[in-house]
Amino acid sequence: MRISILQTDIVWENKQENLRRLREKLETLRGTTEIVVLPETFSTGFSMNTASLAEPTTGETIATLRQWSEEYRLALAGSYIACETASEGGKPSYYNRAFFLTPEGNAYYYDKRHLFRMGHETEHFTPGNRRPIIRYRGWNILLLVCYDLRFPVWSRNTSNEYDLLIYVANWPIPRRKVWDILLQARALENISYVCGVNRIGKDGRDIPHSGGSVVYSPKGEVLATVPNNEEAIATASLNLSSLQEFRLKFPAWKDADEFVISSNNSSQ
Repeated sequence: MRISILQTDIVWENKQENLRRLREKLETLRGTTEIVVLPETFSTGFSMNTASLAEPTTGETIATLRQWSEEYRLALAGSYIACETASEGGKPSYYNRAFFLTPEGNAYYYDKRHLFRMGHETEHFTPGNRRPIIRYRGWNILLLVCYDLRFPVWSRNTSNEYDLLIYVANWPIPRRKVWDILLQARALENISYVCGVNRIGKDGRDIPHSGGSVVYSPKGEVLATVPNNEEAIATASLNLSSLQEFRLKFPAWKDADEFVISSNNSSQ
């Protein structure tokens, strides 16, 4: 499996320009990769202006991405600002919604569980409560968003249920060390490939980001990375057979503690 990490700046709250830039980058990847991973809220930046920016999954952003996924014959992963209305005339709910769109026309979604209260995300978005496993071309994939990285229980790979863990993020420079350390730790503790894609540049609130997008092997080795503060793409080749062989040779997962997590994410 070939996976490409697309590290980019994001034009604040400008969907059309961000989509235009993405299209240019996808042109360079035609026929070279199977999954392309974008940053969190790739089309708008990490904005709290939910009412003006949110779209349903039937909206223009996802429709465009699904079309490009089919056209370029690759899966697209990232997140965007989504909305849902429970009933006609009801008040909408907003989500930081991750997507995984395949060239075969399948669409998978995950709503960010851990909302970043220090950035007021809890005041504008609704947290998700499901952690779906995506099945794609023989691989089991878990897709999470940014702040989720800090919560190892939510990322836990129980009985090897996933082979690839993807994080999409808008992770700022002041806490960059946390991003670097925890991504590698997630690969080691879960015996899984881990991919993390972060943005660069300053957002609309003048918060700086330096990237640090990377792919780790289950042994914590760097398989692909891009330079800090640069718009760039890197591609890694992942091998499912070697992952399964390593899990058999070093079955630490068999000694994992058993516990149950309740719906409010506390242990019992």
